[in-house]
Amino acid sequence: MFTDFARIHIRAGKGGDGHVSFRREKFVPAGGPDGGDGGRGGDVIAVVDKGMNTLFFYKHRYAFKAGDGGNGEKRRRHGSDAQDLILKVPEGTIIREASTQKVIADMSGGNERQVLLKGGRGGRGNMNFATSVNQAPRYAEPGKPALELDVTLELKLVADVGLVGFPNAGKSTFLSRVSNAQPKIADYPFTTIQPNLGVVDFGDGRGFVIADMPGLIEGASEGVGLGHQFLRHIERTRVIIHLVDAASFDGRDPVEDIRAIHKELETYNPAIMEKPIIIAANKIDALSGLKDDPVGRIKAAFENEGYKVYAISAVTGEGVDALLRDTMNILETTAPESVYYEQEYFPELEAAEELPYTIVEEYDRSGEKIFRVEGPRIEKMLSFYNLASEKGFVKFQKFMENSGINKELEEAGIKEGDTVRMYGHAFDYYPEETDIDTGDDENADE
Repeated sequence: MFTDFARIHIRAGKGGDGHVSFRREKFVPAGGPDGGDGGRGGDVIAVVDKGMNTLFFYKHRYAFKAGDGGNGEKRRRHGSDAQDLILKVPEGTIIREASTQKVIADMSGGNERQVLLKGGRGGRGNMNFATSVNQAPRYAEPGKPALELDVTLELKLVADVGLVGFPNAGKSTFLSRVSNAQPKIADYPFTTIQPNLGVVDFGDGRGFVIADMPGLIEGASEGVGLGHQFLRHIERTRVIIHLVDAASFDGRDPVEDIRAIHKELETYNPAIMEKPIIIAANKIDALSGLKDDPVGRIKAAFENEGYKVYAISAVTGEGVDALLRDTMNILETTAPESVYYEQEYFPELEAAEELPYTIVEEYDRSGEKIFRVEGPRIEKMLSFYNLASEKGFVKFQKFMENSGINKELEEAGIKEGDTVRMYGHAFDYYPEETDIDTGDDENADE
């Protein structure tokens, strides 16, 4: 069964606890602490499975949990690291945080593997805390707690060409003729209850993937009927073939049908109407004896608006080759436009928002005033961003602004050009600039 939406709960593994123990062997008095470290908790990782085309596996299963790290043991034995939890998803799946609907991962555009939640770090055993003053520490670190989230999975099919039209326009028949797909074909509204993918092969190494979108009706963009459930799949296509029943077997006006579908596409997402759209007037094999010339009316209505109109018969194949060749030419001469959703939600950073931090005004050895920003939130944030890259530093600046740290620095009296230090990093403060010195501060007064 085709499923393109699911909501699940994911949980990373907790880090194993560090161990408290002491070496006790014959002839080795006061052997010292030998408690081992806890193991790492398992990550939750999304991986693209090219053989999947549905989220049905997640439809009736809600909770997914990675393993917890093993606890440390005596004799300096490290707890076992837990296995990661792999969530296989179809290409084109968008994973969002459920309450905010912010994007965590878009599994498309070459992104075939992404860590959604990192497992907790194992706690250190008491062997790590021995000092000259305290040679027998009786404490160890607990493992870091597990992160968990409710997320939604939304599949947006990745296809070169999207096939749209009202029910009974002949889309399934067309798809079965031009590709290797074998959709069910019948003359009933919404016979196609799932998108069908097919490959059009020209036999010379060229070809494209075409997706048959279930029949739309007026009001689909507002949730009417079944077609609204599949509008999301059109967003990733590069070209749209709009199939219309030129023979008007249902007594409909093909010109009005085309305008109605275009209205639904534009209402759902105006960017869709900026894609190349080809109109295919289908069922010309059934036009003999009609006084009206529906194909001529369609051409008169839409060719002046820049649309190409092809008269075809999905049953006999008339006109289909020319339509496919033109579609292939458009794909080859149009720069690929990848619809990729950037990550908006960072689970570790969101968890860090609850952690404390401090801002202290002080002076370094040369007498220069500096502002030192430290605390668990800052330490976690710095471990998350790659400040050596421009993209990472821009995200770092957004964190400083959105978390309110910049505002607190200003309230503390920081001025433009003053120095901010964070765990060995030094920054010159320019509140409205992005090109800030991000070099490590080798002389940081730690």
